[in-house]
Amino acid sequence: MTAIADKISKTIRDVYDFPVKGIIFKDITPVLKDIALVNSIIDLFASKFESYKIDKIAAIESRGFLFGMPLAIKMGVPFVPIRKKGKLPAETVSAAYALEYGLAVIEMHKDAVSKGERVLVIDDLLATGGTVNAAAELIEKLGADCAAAAFVTELSFLNGRTNINNKNLEIFSILTY
Repeated sequence: MTAIADKISKTIRDVYDFPVKGIIFKDITPVLKDIALVNSIIDLFASKFESYKIDKIAAIESRGFLFGMPLAIKMGVPFVPIRKKGKLPAETVSAAYALEYGLAVIEMHKDAVSKGERVLVIDDLLATGGTVNAAAELIEKLGADCAAAAFVTELSFLNGRTNINNKNLEIFSILTY
């Protein structure tokens, strides 16, 4: 485990029975109180992907925004918000994905990415892989390339990495449980 992963592991708070009984929720909000740790996370992502020729950073609502926007600034590339259905004001493309209890839909503006652009997807957590699959689908619908996906944490016991539809998509997680 890297020093950053160790620090994240020690900082994340376990919240029992949230959002439902039997779940242990990995709460990143204590990480956000440690600005040096947040900067280390952003620096690690930037160094990991500096050679990838990334054109845009797309982050998934809402916790992905907390890391995606600072990373976009650091890397000097535009930021693309991927939001829940009905939250974006202009024309969108959408993709549905399965939840344990139904379906969810995320959207991105139709003009957010262009054909041939290389897009890095950022989120706080890789769980089952449904959200990142939907995000990659949005990017690819518009002719861009989902170059990689990066996460602060990964819950390996939920098999998200193996559930990724694009088997060539590079997945990077700082901390894996």
